[in-house]
Amino acid sequence: MNEVLKAMEERRSIRSFKPDMPDRETIRSIVRAGLYAPSGMNRQDTVILCVTSPEMRRRFAETNREIGGWADGFDPFYGAPVIFAVLAKATDPTALCDGSLVLSNLLLAAHATGLGGIWIHRAKETFERPEFRSLLKDLGIDGDWIGVGHCAVGYPSGSIPSAPVRKEGRFYEI
Repeated sequence: MNEVLKAMEERRSIRSFKPDMPDRETIRSIVRAGLYAPSGMNRQDTVILCVTSPEMRRRFAETNREIGGWADGFDPFYGAPVIFAVLAKATDPTALCDGSLVLSNLLLAAHATGLGGIWIHRAKETFERPEFRSLLKDLGIDGDWIGVGHCAVGYPSGSIPSAPVRKEGRFYEI
């Protein structure tokens, strides 16, 4: 079977990570895959924030936990040492689709490099907050951006889940 198709079938959402930080080269190869995602009219109006600083990761996790309404101490990123935050230009008519394609590429690339990943929501609410708007400004990211999602990445801890049986009635040939 083709390697890409195989990765698409085998990739699973990972909900338990080892604390070990992947090497910089692997992280960059995952980012590169995300940057090569398709975009409407090839506008490439998405950005990826790669969060590896323990303090910044803690801020992202705490904000996500608070927005999600979980108890103190819960980590909505399941211990993953790397968090990718994907944003898209809010004025772009294909913003959510483009950002979703970036996230999909990040997840597949993480799997292809032997890491695990999971898509985590609440990026929209995170980047509506003044402190995260300020973070974008500090990074030199100007304009109106919408948080599309987070991709938590790291070495899986424990076994990889099996794929559930695919539901019937989801394909029609006409």
